[in-house]
Amino acid sequence: MTASDARPDIERALLDPAAVFATPEEVRDHRALSREQKIEILQRWEYDAADISVAVEEGMPGAEETLLRRITLALQAIAGPLDLDRTGASKHHGLSRGAVPRKG
Repeated sequence: MTASDARPDIERALLDPAAVFATPEEVRDHRALSREQKIEILQRWEYDAADISVAVEEGMPGAEETLLRRITLALQAIAGPLDLDRTGASKHHGLSRGAVPRKG
């Protein structure tokens, strides 16, 4: 799917962003998605990627760390500066909802 494609399956994207989008940048650049939809999809993708990263727990940056960084950069491009000090209480320390500005 490219940024110029028709509206993606939002429900599926919220359940499994990687099944609908090839990259976080594709979400960021998609013209048919609202700002709020992009943020929600990227936050869910960030949660999934952080969860996988915890499961691996080998201490070496790998694909999960790179994906987490790309998701964070895409979120920042859409929402503005993130409060990276506000992480979730779970073991994977994903971004809390309050870390992402909702109004731009």
